[in-house]
Amino acid sequence: MRMLKPVTNFYTRFEHPISSLFLIFGFVFDALTLKRVDTLWENLWIVSYLIIIGAFIAFIHIREDKSGGEKNLTKAHFWSVNILQFAFGGVFSAYLVLYFRSADIMVAWPFIALLATIFIANEFFKKHYVRLGLQISLYFLAIYSFMIFLMPVILHKIGSWIFLLSGLLSLLLITLFIKVLFRFTKDKFAKSKRLVIFLISSIFILVNLLYFLNLIPPIPLSLKDVGMYHTVHKTEHGYVIIDEEHSWKDYFNLYPDFNKTPNSSIYAFSAVFSPKNLDITILHEWQRYDEKGEKWITESIIHLPVIGGRDRGFRTYSKRSNLAAGKWRVNVKTEEGKLIGRMRFTIVLVDTNPPLKILIK
Repeated sequence: MRMLKPVTNFYTRFEHPISSLFLIFGFVFDALTLKRVDTLWENLWIVSYLIIIGAFIAFIHIREDKSGGEKNLTKAHFWSVNILQFAFGGVFSAYLVLYFRSADIMVAWPFIALLATIFIANEFFKKHYVRLGLQISLYFLAIYSFMIFLMPVILHKIGSWIFLLSGLLSLLLITLFIKVLFRFTKDKFAKSKRLVIFLISSIFILVNLLYFLNLIPPIPLSLKDVGMYHTVHKTEHGYVIIDEEHSWKDYFNLYPDFNKTPNSSIYAFSAVFSPKNLDITILHEWQRYDEKGEKWITESIIHLPVIGGRDRGFRTYSKRSNLAAGKWRVNVKTEEGKLIGRMRFTIVLVDTNPPLKILIK
C-alpha cells in the first residue's frame, strides 16, 4: 500500500487535468472504434458501461449506509467515485459519437447539445456524484439513450411506436434497479424519492418532446454520404457522378451555388445506413424557398427504397428538371417524416456548364 501512496498523492494533486485527459481519451477512442450501432462489439461495449454504472451506484451508497455517511468514506470512495465518473463519461461520449453521426447538426442540435453538456458536466460536477437522485436520473438517461437505437436493431423496425416502446422498457429497467437498490438503502432513498421521480419524469417528457418535435435523429439510421450533382449514373463499378469543381469557400456556405444550364437536370444523391435486416423506404423532399412568403414550399416528394446492412450506406438518388433559380433544399426523411439529413443549395441559371469532375461512389 505504501508503494501506491505516491501515485495516489500525485493523482489527488493533478486530479482535474488527469480526469479531463481520461475523458478526452475515452471520447477519441469511441470516435475511432464505434462504427455501427448494429454490431455486437458496440452494444457489448455500451452494456459494459451500463453494468459498471449500476454496480458502482449501488456499491457507493450501500457502503455509505453501512459506514454512517459519506464523510466517513472519503478515502474509501475515492476510486469508486472516479470509476463511476469514468463510466458515465464513457457511455455518454459513445452516445455523442453515435448520435452525431446520425444527425443533421442544424436540426438535431438540441439533443446533441444535451448529450455534450452531460459529457462535459461529468467532469466539472464530479462532487455531485455522491447524490443519489442525480446518479439515478443520469443512469436512466443512459439506459434510455441506449434503448432508442437498440430496439430498432433487435426488432428490425423503426417508427414512433418503437420509440415509445424504448421509453417504456427504460422505465421498467430503472424501476427494477431502484427496487433492488431500495432494499439496501431505504433511508437514503426515502429522502431522494421525490427528486428521483421528478428528474426521471422530466427526462422522459423532455426526450419524448424532442423526438416528436423532430429534434432527435432517427437512430439507428444515418446519412453516410450526400450531395447535389449534375449527373448520377449507376454502373457495375459503382455510381458515376459528375460534380462541379468547388473552392474551399463553398464549404463555409450554407447554401452553395449550383450552376444549372437550361433544360438540364439536378440529381440528389444520398447514402443512408440502415442496420442489417432493417429495410425501409426514405423520402427525398424537394423544397423551394419562397422569398415573398418567407416559407418553404414542397415541390416534389420521391419515395426511394433502402436495403439495410451496407456499411457505407445504401446508395440511391432522385432527380428533378426545370427548376427555378433561388434557394432550395432536399430533405432526406423516413416515411414518418423524421429527418435523416438535408441538402442545401442555391440554383444559379447559367448558359454553359462550369468546370466539372467525375467521381465514383
